[in-house]
Amino acid sequence: MKHKLELIYFKMRALAEAPRLLFHYTNIEYEDLMSWDYYGKDWSEVKPNIPFKQLPMLVVDKKYEICQSMAIMTFIENLAGINITDPILNAKANAIMQSAQELFMPLNPTVNFAIGEKFIKKKDDMMPFLLSRFEDLEKALTENHKKFFILDEPRACDFVAFHHLDLSKMLDPKLIKKFPRLEKFLEDIMSIDSVKSYLENRPELIDVSIEPKLVIEGVLHPTGVKKT
Repeated sequence: MKHKLELIYFKMRALAEAPRLLFHYTNIEYEDLMSWDYYGKDWSEVKPNIPFKQLPMLVVDKKYEICQSMAIMTFIENLAGINITDPILNAKANAIMQSAQELFMPLNPTVNFAIGEKFIKKKDDMMPFLLSRFEDLEKALTENHKKFFILDEPRACDFVAFHHLDLSKMLDPKLIKKFPRLEKFLEDIMSIDSVKSYLENRPELIDVSIEPKLVIEGVLHPTGVKKT
């Protein structure tokens, strides 16, 4: 059964980027919609009535609303039939997904909103945590002896990790080079045809630390939750 899938978010990669990557990897069709286009109102008006008062949200068949990005990832994985059924491997995958998702709070707000000296301070403040978590992820990849974190084919946890590792290059492109196994992991994800095509055509994120913007169909839009 084919479902109508609408992913609702803002002008940011952030919490919606891992679901976008997984959609493209699994070749599942979906619509990527801005909050104001879907609801016809500013986010400030919509927010009080949204479950958990946050996005992204995946709307299924104009009927079901799935909130929280990790729940969306699990839904996509199940819909595609690539969910991990072994309970031990599934638990390990969830641990990787949660550990990678914990990189969200230091990384995404800094990349999408911080400018000037605030960007530099936030970058410096988060570096010990980034290095520690990257070491943990490097170790997990190395010890598992698989191409990706759990299997030789990527699963939801891999795309959550990929998004945050890839985003770290906006802070310091040399950082990931300290972790050769993670760098190889990024290369392996980016070499997947459907993912490669998405990465080459997605809105470009520019002017990080100055005035972050997404280039959408040739037009510059400041990152954020407001329509421009």
